[in-house]
Amino acid sequence: MTLAPFAQTGASRAKRPTQADDRTTAVAFLRWHRETLALKCAGLDSARLAQRSVGGSGLTLLGLVRHAAESERFWFRRVMGGEDLGTLYDDAFDVAGADAAMVRQAWEAWQAEIAYAEGLVDSAGDLDVLGEEPGEGPVSLRWVLTHMLEEYARHNGHADLLREQIDGTVGM
Repeated sequence: MTLAPFAQTGASRAKRPTQADDRTTAVAFLRWHRETLALKCAGLDSARLAQRSVGGSGLTLLGLVRHAAESERFWFRRVMGGEDLGTLYDDAFDVAGADAAMVRQAWEAWQAEIAYAEGLVDSAGDLDVLGEEPGEGPVSLRWVLTHMLEEYARHNGHADLLREQIDGTVGM
């Protein structure tokens, strides 16, 4: 049984602008990377989303989605929004015994954090607005967007390998 949240994800991503201002470019690339992670999960059931497929690693697609939700929450809600709602998961990567409810909850949490992030970015006057990172001090929205691009790019590489090992799907 394929799970609805990821099954409904389209087979393509929005085009990224080749000539745009900083905000438009960063937001478009971040959206593209978010869509890429969703595509890597599309069409898989809960067992496959929780499948550990790379050597002795505990890394899974579902774990990556949960980690993405945590990253969005930390950087946009806590650092840039000044909210401290705690974490979503004790260990985002621990998905042993995943079922449809766990997948649905992860998808909904990730989508909620993305919606919050997009709203915060849309309402920011500019990319120089500052947030407070507990270990670093003041960081700009520009820095956070760049960090999130790096975060998704790195983990989408992991997702490529995981998906290829699960069912041979490459590209996307």
